[in-house]
Amino acid sequence: MNAFSILIDTNADLPEGYIEEHDLSVIPVPFNLDGTQHSEGNFQKITAKEFYDALRNGGVAGTALINPESYVDVFKSYAEKKEPLLLLTLSSGLSGTYQNSVIALDDVRGDYPDCEIRIVDCSTAAGGSGLVTVLAVKKRGEGVPLDEAADWLEEKKQSCLSLFTVNDLMYLYRGGRLSKLSAIAGSIIGVKPLLNVAPDGTLKLKDKVRGRKGAIKELVGQMMRSLNPGQSLDTVLISHTDCLEDAEALAEIVRSSVEVRELHILMMGPVIGAHVGPGTLALFFEADMTRSEYDAKFYKD
Repeated sequence: MNAFSILIDTNADLPEGYIEEHDLSVIPVPFNLDGTQHSEGNFQKITAKEFYDALRNGGVAGTALINPESYVDVFKSYAEKKEPLLLLTLSSGLSGTYQNSVIALDDVRGDYPDCEIRIVDCSTAAGGSGLVTVLAVKKRGEGVPLDEAADWLEEKKQSCLSLFTVNDLMYLYRGGRLSKLSAIAGSIIGVKPLLNVAPDGTLKLKDKVRGRKGAIKELVGQMMRSLNPGQSLDTVLISHTDCLEDAEALAEIVRSSVEVRELHILMMGPVIGAHVGPGTLALFFEADMTRSEYDAKFYKD
């Protein structure tokens, strides 16, 4: 029997097979497309191809927060059964979902003061949240108790790097995730922007390179700069928004550059896809330094 249960939201983009194999629970982040609301999770009534084609054709998509009431219902179910629960949320630097979960837990603790529930803000998104989940599953497999695992993740998450390139920064600007100045600066024709998730869980435009192939190579270059010589990687996740060929090309370069035990290519769901647009490619892995150390070493903001 597991030492504790793990609850994630649909932003983590983990495959159904992984979720079932590791007995994870999932709470959906609502999203909308051209006024139609979807609240049942990733691509339940619409395929990935349909979603991203709609965006390419001018469709408007957005997301909403998981409300505190939804979290209260889930938390109460675990509190009543006296089952320990770990909740992993989308970055508080990108969404108010984490804050809503904290509000809900404070409410539930009024009736169940001894409930064993911990919330960890993943401080990242998409496959980054997926990677934090993979680490949580492995830690749980060691049989450690809830508090020890949560404390360990709070430290370990800062070594989970999230690097990505997008085709159009204006999606991030319109969604309020990037300043207009940064969006314009990174949208020069022929130049591809490179972004990462900063230590505070927000998005930062970090570099610009010439061409898509250059961007793909530089994603791997940035990854290699964060690793010690000869270092191997346990898990690498690659996410894409309907650009599988580019994801496979990135995976090939990763494999030729570093020893990787497991590499998985994931379709990025609408929770983050609505804000980054089609053609986004992202690389998630555990570095040999924290995000703060990486930024201090390689970037001057």
